[in-house]
Amino acid sequence: MSVARVTEISSTSSQSFEKAIEDGIARASKTLRNVKGAWVKDQNVEVENGKASAYKVNLLITFELDD
Repeated sequence: MSVARVTEISSTSSQSFEKAIEDGIARASKTLRNVKGAWVKDQNVEVENGKASAYKVNLLITFELDD
């Protein structure tokens, strides 16, 4: 039997939503063991001078707890 936990994080990139997701998962994996999945809960774009300046995602990270 495995038991998992879900935690929410935010990640921002000046390049793209995909980069924000990749960076968020990579950072979460440094602290959390057994990361098994991520769900994009929300996406937002910050705008400066009429252009997208940052891409932000809120991720729900699922990781298995150790026995």
